[in-house]
This record gives sequence, structure tokens and C-alpha cells, in this order.
Amino acid sequence: MGSPYSQDRARIRMEWGPVGAAHTAPSAEFAVVVDVLSFTTTLSVALDRRVEVFPYRWRDESAAVYAASQDATLAVGRLEARRSDHQHGRRSVSLSPDSIRQAGELTRLVLPSPNGSTISFGLADAGVRVLGASLRNRTAVAEWLAAQLGTRHDAAVTVIAAGERWPDGSLRPAVEDLWGAGAVIDALHGRGLDDLSPEAQTAAASFRSVQSVLAEKLMRCSSGRELDEATFGAEIAVAAELDQSDCVPMLVDGRFIDATKP
Repeated sequence: MGSPYSQDRARIRMEWGPVGAAHTAPSAEFAVVVDVLSFTTTLSVALDRRVEVFPYRWRDESAAVYAASQDATLAVGRLEARRSDHQHGRRSVSLSPDSIRQAGELTRLVLPSPNGSTISFGLADAGVRVLGASLRNRTAVAEWLAAQLGTRHDAAVTVIAAGERWPDGSLRPAVEDLWGAGAVIDALHGRGLDDLSPEAQTAAASFRSVQSVLAEKLMRCSSGRELDEATFGAEIAVAAELDQSDCVPMLVDGRFIDATKP
């Protein structure tokens, strides 16, 4: 028997952030990372365009060096992109999913994310197969997982709500990631994967409570208000596009590819 924090008595589990991932993932075969505003939403938009995505842990000067080494475009910060747009009169590729959607030719993208990327790499290092999910592709991810797991009751899935960070670096549980994780779990449950931990059950119930008013709740939650007040409200609308993407982002050799594509 494992740690009481591992949720290892359940087939479908849910936890928060990198520390929660470390406790629940080692005994799971698959992990699903959820960072609704905006890492995994941006990831899904990029893969919809068949862009190869290289996640990166840090938003510093090393990201540009890494992007150059991969012959890839670097997604810069939202404010940095806005300043560049005003100076050069063209739209930059940023961490915003809306900017990815409106970008011109794009084949390879480096996507810095201290939360989503860090969690994804930590899970991969633990030997877990890592997927990325948002509200946009939660059903596609659940269907793919259900097909992989089949009737195997020895294979578990842990869904990780990335959350955000307070100024002191501690985890800020972000309700949009609770809804996103719950959306994935709800879709898994709908496909017969019903051995849920209490944490997973709670996340699914939370999603169902806002499903009919999802766009409104995303705009009103703390993270949504932060983006809207900074005039980045367009990306909240993208994040609210429930089940509008069929991609299944899977981390392979340091990059996310669509597991449904050859």
C-alpha cells in the first residue's frame, strides 16, 4: 500500500501542482496536465494547426537560446508581444492562444510555462506518459485514454490541475484548473472509467456545476479577471470553447505532438 496522499486505491485521481503530481503520479500510467489559462489551451490551439510544441520551464533569456536550437518560434509574454506589435506594426506570437490562432506560418513553437511545463517534465521524469488537456479538448483526451486503458484495471490516470503562483511562490489553486481537471474526469467517467478518488469526484462535480455558464464563470474568476483587466479577454473566450478540439497532446522526447496523428 502506498502513501495516503497517492490516491492509489482509485483508478482516476486528481491533485494540484508539481508537489501533488509527485505524490499521485508514480503509480499511474498516464498523467493529464491541465492549465486552462493558458498553457494547455494554447497547446491545443497550436496542435489544431499541426504545430510541433516544445514546452520550456523558464521565461527568461535562455528560452530564446533554446528556441534557436530547435529552429522554432518563441512564444513571448503577452505584454512583451504588445510592445513589439506597437513598435513594428505586426502581430507577435505570444503565450496567448488567440495570438497562436492568428499567427502566420508556424511549424515549431517553444512555449515557456513555469507551471504547465514544469509539471509536465516532472511527470515525464517519473516515467509517466504525459498528456495536456484543456476545456477545448477534454473529450478527445478522455476518448483516447479510454481506448488505451480498455478493461485494464491495473492502469491509473492522474489529472493534475496546474494552478497558479502567489508572489511568494506558493501554489494558488486556480478554480479554472479545477473546472478543467473536472471536465476531463467527467468525460472519463462518461466512458465507463468510474473508479474515482474523492478528489476526482469533487473536481468533476465542480465542472458540472458551471458547465452551462462556463464562459461567464471563466471571465469572473480571479485568473479571468486578471486577464480581462489587462485587456486579454479574447483568450478567455478561446479557453471556454468546450469540446471544440480533437487533438490529444502527448509529450514525446521533450515536445508535444498530437497522439491522434500519424
